Amino acid sequence: MLVSVTERTREIGLRMAVGAKPSDILKQFLIESIVLCGLGGGVGVLIAYLFVFLGNNYGIGAGGVINTDVVLLSIGFSAFIGVFFGYYPALKASKLEPIDALRYE
Repeated sequence: MLVSVTERTREIGLRMAVGAKPSDILKQFLIESIVLCGLGGGVGVLIAYLFVFLGNNYGIGAGGVINTDVVLLSIGFSAFIGVFFGYYPALKASKLEPIDALRYE
Protein backbone atom coordinates (compact mmCIF):
# COMPACT_ATOMS: atom_id res chain seq x y z
CA MET A 1 0.00 0.00 0.00
CA LEU A 2 2.92 2.32 0.63
CA VAL A 3 3.97 1.91 -3.00
CA SER A 4 0.40 2.47 -4.14
CA VAL A 5 0.22 5.75 -2.23
CA THR A 6 3.57 6.88 -3.61
CA GLU A 7 2.61 6.04 -7.20
CA ARG A 8 -0.73 7.82 -6.91
CA THR A 9 0.49 11.02 -5.25
CA ARG A 10 -0.63 13.19 -8.18
CA GLU A 11 -4.11 11.62 -8.10
CA ILE A 12 -4.34 12.30 -4.38
CA GLY A 13 -3.30 15.91 -4.93
CA LEU A 14 -5.88 16.35 -7.67
CA ARG A 15 -8.65 14.89 -5.50
CA MET A 16 -7.71 17.17 -2.62
CA ALA A 17 -7.49 20.19 -4.93
CA VAL A 18 -11.08 19.66 -6.10
CA GLY A 19 -12.39 19.36 -2.57
CA ALA A 20 -11.76 15.90 -1.13
CA LYS A 21 -11.23 16.01 2.62
CA PRO A 22 -8.35 14.15 4.27
CA SER A 23 -10.89 11.73 5.76
CA ASP A 24 -12.08 10.87 2.22
CA ILE A 25 -8.52 10.01 1.16
CA LEU A 26 -8.00 7.98 4.34
CA LYS A 27 -11.24 6.04 3.76
CA GLN A 28 -10.35 5.39 0.12
CA PHE A 29 -7.00 3.80 0.88
CA LEU A 30 -8.25 1.88 3.92
CA ILE A 31 -11.14 0.40 1.97
CA GLU A 32 -8.80 -0.44 -0.89
CA SER A 33 -6.36 -2.26 1.39
CA ILE A 34 -9.16 -4.15 3.18
CA VAL A 35 -10.68 -5.27 -0.12
CA LEU A 36 -7.32 -6.37 -1.54
CA CYS A 37 -6.40 -8.36 1.56
CA GLY A 38 -9.90 -9.80 1.86
CA LEU A 39 -9.80 -10.94 -1.77
CA GLY A 40 -6.38 -12.48 -1.15
CA GLY A 41 -7.82 -14.37 1.81
CA GLY A 42 -10.76 -15.48 -0.32
CA VAL A 43 -8.45 -16.80 -3.03
CA GLY A 44 -6.52 -18.69 -0.35
CA VAL A 45 -9.75 -20.26 0.90
CA LEU A 46 -10.69 -21.29 -2.66
CA ILE A 47 -7.29 -22.91 -3.13
CA ALA A 48 -7.75 -24.74 0.17
CA TYR A 49 -11.18 -25.97 -0.96
CA LEU A 50 -9.60 -27.19 -4.22
CA PHE A 51 -6.91 -29.17 -2.39
CA VAL A 52 -9.44 -30.67 0.02
CA PHE A 53 -11.72 -31.61 -2.87
CA LEU A 54 -8.87 -33.25 -4.78
CA GLY A 55 -7.66 -35.02 -1.67
CA ASN A 56 -11.06 -36.37 -0.72
CA ASN A 57 -12.27 -37.39 -4.19
CA TYR A 58 -9.14 -38.39 -6.07
CA GLY A 59 -6.75 -39.45 -3.34
CA ILE A 60 -4.29 -36.69 -4.18
CA GLY A 61 -2.73 -35.41 -0.96
CA ALA A 62 -4.12 -36.07 2.49
CA GLY A 63 -7.67 -34.76 2.10
CA GLY A 64 -9.49 -33.21 5.02
CA VAL A 65 -12.44 -31.15 6.16
CA ILE A 66 -12.88 -27.39 6.03
CA ASN A 67 -14.59 -25.76 9.00
CA THR A 68 -16.76 -22.69 8.29
CA ASP A 69 -15.53 -20.94 11.44
CA VAL A 70 -11.93 -21.28 10.29
CA VAL A 71 -12.82 -19.90 6.85
CA LEU A 72 -14.52 -16.85 8.38
CA LEU A 73 -11.62 -16.35 10.78
CA SER A 74 -9.07 -16.49 7.97
CA ILE A 75 -10.92 -13.95 5.82
CA GLY A 76 -11.41 -11.71 8.86
CA PHE A 77 -7.72 -11.97 9.69
CA SER A 78 -6.85 -11.03 6.11
CA ALA A 79 -9.07 -7.96 6.38
CA PHE A 80 -7.41 -7.08 9.71
CA ILE A 81 -4.00 -7.28 8.03
CA GLY A 82 -5.36 -4.89 5.40
CA VAL A 83 -6.34 -2.39 8.10
CA PHE A 84 -3.09 -2.83 10.01
CA PHE A 85 -0.76 -2.38 7.05
CA GLY A 86 -2.99 0.05 5.15
CA TYR A 87 -3.52 2.60 7.91
CA TYR A 88 -0.07 4.25 7.85
CA PRO A 89 0.05 4.75 4.06
CA ALA A 90 -3.55 5.97 4.11
CA LEU A 91 -2.74 8.42 6.90
CA LYS A 92 0.34 9.59 5.02
CA ALA A 93 -1.74 10.15 1.88
CA SER A 94 -4.42 12.07 3.75
CA LYS A 95 -1.86 14.50 5.20
CA LEU A 96 -0.34 15.52 1.87
CA GLU A 97 -0.65 19.14 0.83
CA PRO A 98 -2.47 19.37 -2.54
CA ILE A 99 0.12 21.62 -4.16
CA ASP A 100 3.02 19.41 -3.11
CA ALA A 101 1.20 16.30 -4.32
CA LEU A 102 0.42 17.87 -7.70
CA ARG A 103 4.06 18.92 -8.07
CA TYR A 104 5.31 15.41 -7.25
CA GLU A 105 7.07 13.54 -10.09
